[in-house]
Amino acid sequence: MNEARVLVVDDEGLNLEILGEYFESEPSFTLRTADGGEEAWRILRDAGQHFDVVLLDRMMPGLDGIGLLHRIKSDPRLADIPVILQTAANSASEIREGLEAGAYYYLTKPYQRDALFAIVHAALSDAKTRDSLRRRLHEHINSLQFLSRGEFTIRSIEEAGQLASFLAQACPNAETTVLGISELLINAVEHGNLGLSYTEKSQLKREERWQAEIDRRSALPAYRDKRVKVSFERSADRITLRIADEGDGFAWQNYLELSPERVCDPNGRGIALARLMSFANIAYEGCGNVAVATIVTAPHTR
Repeated sequence: MNEARVLVVDDEGLNLEILGEYFESEPSFTLRTADGGEEAWRILRDAGQHFDVVLLDRMMPGLDGIGLLHRIKSDPRLADIPVILQTAANSASEIREGLEAGAYYYLTKPYQRDALFAIVHAALSDAKTRDSLRRRLHEHINSLQFLSRGEFTIRSIEEAGQLASFLAQACPNAETTVLGISELLINAVEHGNLGLSYTEKSQLKREERWQAEIDRRSALPAYRDKRVKVSFERSADRITLRIADEGDGFAWQNYLELSPERVCDPNGRGIALARLMSFANIAYEGCGNVAVATIVTAPHTR
């Protein structure tokens, strides 16, 4: 990964000093610090400054973390920067408030160096994926808005991104819809057909070996012929996507919401974010190997 610029915002000098030492040992990062929300806002508003991720303390005097987060997400130039919230405790209400404000990554104090960099790398990787998906949107023609029905089959993570960007062009709010479609397709490939467990993915992400393991499993005889089947159907007031993999299913009920127990993990937020950002509803059939996502559209007219 290329050098990433990080803005750390914390009103406690000791925390800034510790984080500075952590990042100093990582040459792939350039660090800038701010000791409060207002100072951070001045830095962020400087057109000459660019940041790839913001590490933000939730509890600060004056402009606190949530207040600054609202400002960041309301500014078109800054809105796509991933924000990691640091907090003393992750209650369900705090997570909900953070999600609604636009924070999808969390660290509970005190945390270890490895946990910090696992979340930072996850946020940067997710941002890179989102940028790639959005660029792909422009590769497809606007006539896809007239697509009424379609059947598709994919095998790989790369094909999941290609199909997500294609189908999103047939949906309203393509730039947010593409993220949700991509999450469900990738979930079907990696957890469904390739049998990668939640715990295994967490460890692989921390060790930065996830892609290597995906490539390895994809070549194994037990997995290489498995496919994900996707159907698209437009009705008068909605679009329905049905995504079926050949895996053994999973306890999907545990992943529709971003829970406090998993919020600091480098993975496990995809389905919850897809449901929050992209779809009116996500339901699962059978053992959990079939996802049905609904997008509400304007009333159909001819």
